[in-house]
Amino acid sequence: MAKLPGSVLFACTLNSIRSPMAAALMRKLHGRRVFIDSVGVRTAPVDPFAVAVMAEIGIDLQSHQPKSFDELEDNSFDLVISLSPDAQHTAVELTRSVACDVEFWPVLDPTGMEGNREETLAAYRMVRDQLQKRILERFPPQESQAGEA
Repeated sequence: MAKLPGSVLFACTLNSIRSPMAAALMRKLHGRRVFIDSVGVRTAPVDPFAVAVMAEIGIDLQSHQPKSFDELEDNSFDLVISLSPDAQHTAVELTRSVACDVEFWPVLDPTGMEGNREETLAAYRMVRDQLQKRILERFPPQESQAGEA
């Protein structure tokens, strides 16, 4: 089994949907073993649909405070996972002179979906579930976690 990194930064365009969702999912899975944070190229308030679909699985995003790459207090992460092309470009620039791995996980921005409330929620659930699947594949639960859940 691959060793977990000591710290992971999830990055997207606004730090209001994808990266906070990914960070919260990763914290739920490995929050006691890995330092996890999230940022955006720019910031916007946390998206209410993101809050709603995360609440469906018992994760509270309401208190998330969006921040940009420029607002990071420490940029010494072991791994940066970018979820949008903008974030990928910024992550590569940020890590040019730092020993840090960068992975690009392109994830659809659900704000581009049109439809009624249920259709919009379905798009956000799809993003949440895609992130959860990818996190579980990349960072599977450790054996010792079986009794902790």
